[in-house]
Amino acid sequence: MDEEYDIIILGTGLTECVLSGIFSVEGKKVLHIDRNDHYGGECASLNLTQLFRKFRNGEAPPEALGRDRDYNIDLIPKFMMANEELVKALVYTDVTRYVEFKLVSGSMVCRDQKISKVPATVGEALVSPLLGFFEKRRAKKFLEFVGNWKEDDIQTHNGLDLDKHTMTQVYEHFGLDTNSQEFIGHAMALHLNESYKTRPARETIERVMLYVTSVARYGSSPYIYPMYGLGELPQGFARLSAIYGGTYMLDTPVDEIVCDSDGKFVGVKSGNDTVKAKLVIGDPSYFQSRTRTIGKVVRSICLLEHPIPNSDNADSTQIIVPQAQANRKHDIYIASVSSTHCVVPKNFWVASVSTIVETDNPIAEIEMGIKLLGPIKERFDIVSDLHVPTETGAESQIYISKSYDATSHFVSVFEDIKDIYKRITGNELALSKRPTAEEEQAAFESNR
Repeated sequence: MDEEYDIIILGTGLTECVLSGIFSVEGKKVLHIDRNDHYGGECASLNLTQLFRKFRNGEAPPEALGRDRDYNIDLIPKFMMANEELVKALVYTDVTRYVEFKLVSGSMVCRDQKISKVPATVGEALVSPLLGFFEKRRAKKFLEFVGNWKEDDIQTHNGLDLDKHTMTQVYEHFGLDTNSQEFIGHAMALHLNESYKTRPARETIERVMLYVTSVARYGSSPYIYPMYGLGELPQGFARLSAIYGGTYMLDTPVDEIVCDSDGKFVGVKSGNDTVKAKLVIGDPSYFQSRTRTIGKVVRSICLLEHPIPNSDNADSTQIIVPQAQANRKHDIYIASVSSTHCVVPKNFWVASVSTIVETDNPIAEIEMGIKLLGPIKERFDIVSDLHVPTETGAESQIYISKSYDATSHFVSVFEDIKDIYKRITGNELALSKRPTAEEEQAAFESNR
């Protein structure tokens, strides 16, 4: 391997593959290496045999569960908001030519051990069982404020400065009680805990705007999810990278990260070969000495033979159990999909329950979410460390992504992608729309 690259990328998680696709489109010479023989890394989608191999020491799956090829089970299930930046990245880069999406039917919140739809419009707020009579009117005024907000029209600001007023002050301004604050802050703005209340309100208001506009885009839910599982996303960006000259090497061991005497990245050693590049990007598993653990996530993947009870027989849904409802410091997330998304056979559902670990008994911490699922056919539990880099990469030219958190959405993942891109280039990530397949074909024909 005498060839030198602009960038080496280690691991084929979504973060790494998105960056691979973006840098390849920008003309960088990219080499992408993964020690695994499949795409996705931590966020891979597994068939039935792979699932039992990982969690049951290679035990053969029961015949009653059906065929291997009917399963695409996400290790880290996450949904996308229809208007979020990752979706825009998919559209701008035209990765949507490789991946098909379907709406997630429900967006729900659990209160007093009952599941209810999250109100995202004024009309829904007025009939929601989550709100009392007077609270409905206050929530209506808040949602109208969010819907009417225009940055350059002070008349829509209601006397509020989103950069100076905290979210607590905004709640007080509209007279919203703890019930309303709970579903706004956790089920709409998707905050992990209560710390957002003391920060400037802009962050939360923009998150609520994202939720509301995502619902408006397709109707009943703000969330979409790829057919055949999340493993399709890294592969889509890998195809994009390959079109622009990116090179992929799966099932390739990474034996050493080679640095010079000043600690600056030189290359990656695999066997007797060392391939050189100007910088490296990778997931934390390749750089354990350069990361620190900030906590743990517990996830339980459950196969069901029925929709989640009281979810209106939804073929797919997200349910959030706010921290206060679970007497915890962090929310519990439930993501459920079915054969509608081609991830399990007909008449099966797969539900994932996850949260940030707070005690020395992680499995017990998700019990409230597990109880909402009803009878469980098979269950697979995993506790994972949350890693973050200990350096920016500016001096070493080693840029490390963060572990995937407990949330069932991609907001934090794309924030990490943007952060790494800015650290490398010094610029904000601005995605340019690339030609569609039809436009590329037309250009090819005209140049013949």
